[in-house]
Amino acid sequence: MNLQDTLLPPHAEMVRAMLERDTAYEGVFFTAVKTTGIFCRPSCTARKPKPENVEFFAHADEAMSAGYRACLRCKPLDAAAIAPDWIQALLKTVDAEPDLRWTDALLLEQGIEPLKLRRWFKQHFGMTFHAYLRTRRLGIALGGIKDGISIDNAAFDSGYESLSGFRDAFVKSFHITPGRAALSEPLLFTRLTTPLGPMLAMAERRGLVLLEFLDRPALTKELEELQQRYGYTVAPGHNAHLQQIETELAEYFAGNLTTFNVPLHMPGSAFAARVWAELQKIPYGETRSYGGIATALGSPGASRAVGLANGQNRLAIVIPCHRVIGADGSLTGYGGGQPRKAFLLRLEKAAVQVSLPLAF
Repeated sequence: MNLQDTLLPPHAEMVRAMLERDTAYEGVFFTAVKTTGIFCRPSCTARKPKPENVEFFAHADEAMSAGYRACLRCKPLDAAAIAPDWIQALLKTVDAEPDLRWTDALLLEQGIEPLKLRRWFKQHFGMTFHAYLRTRRLGIALGGIKDGISIDNAAFDSGYESLSGFRDAFVKSFHITPGRAALSEPLLFTRLTTPLGPMLAMAERRGLVLLEFLDRPALTKELEELQQRYGYTVAPGHNAHLQQIETELAEYFAGNLTTFNVPLHMPGSAFAARVWAELQKIPYGETRSYGGIATALGSPGASRAVGLANGQNRLAIVIPCHRVIGADGSLTGYGGGQPRKAFLLRLEKAAVQVSLPLAF
């Protein structure tokens, strides 16, 4: 998808940012040079191409899918794995001072352009910064109610002066009344940036429940199932599991982590759970066929059922369904797209080769 079709800055502004090496646009878009076949960060110090020879992409994986190679100087794949410094600093402040009211004037005092911030949050979180703050405060209230805090105290702690205003905002965000929230399980979510594009991570107190690429076609259906079938109430926020998967993903993409240790919670059928457990047994850097997994489960004729359970996996990369290929060695389907599947397999194969001892 080209950036002209998104809520990102207009073409002229991206050209300006590229030519001026504007670091404020780090993580917002990538520049790809048609004449060299290379894509870069906006602030790359390499000689700038003519604007007519450049196209822009929202994510690194889109540039790779279009046939571009990562620049060896600015290393855009490394840049894609983290939010810009100014965003990271802002989010740390939000975590440290959740009650702080962020006005446009306060943002400007911190050197942050409100419109630029709005665009970044719309792209990466699907909501404005101020909407994110409101929903986050309500998420904290949701957790408090679940832990036994009275609705009155949760409302006032969230900055609402009236219970009716709090209730209306709560229902609008979570589609459930504060009274019923005490019976539901909060499912906190955050957005993670990776070299293959943004991912949505969701976790509850027992462990990580979902990790998916935001453009996965089945994501909407998966979220509906978690809410309607398993009774989760979804809210933005952080917990230890989300912090752990963010750290472990960064190590994985750096080629330094072969086994994920983040606790998992995987609602699903008994058969799906058996398939997912078998997927976790596939060694890093290796692959298995659907038939091979079916045989390992004692049901050699269940390749199709294995494929269905494989597609129902909500924990991309962590439950390595990307390591399952066709009997003929073809990549076959992958919810995140075959270019990503190929990338993950190449990453693991390269890391294994690097770690092998030299033969004499």
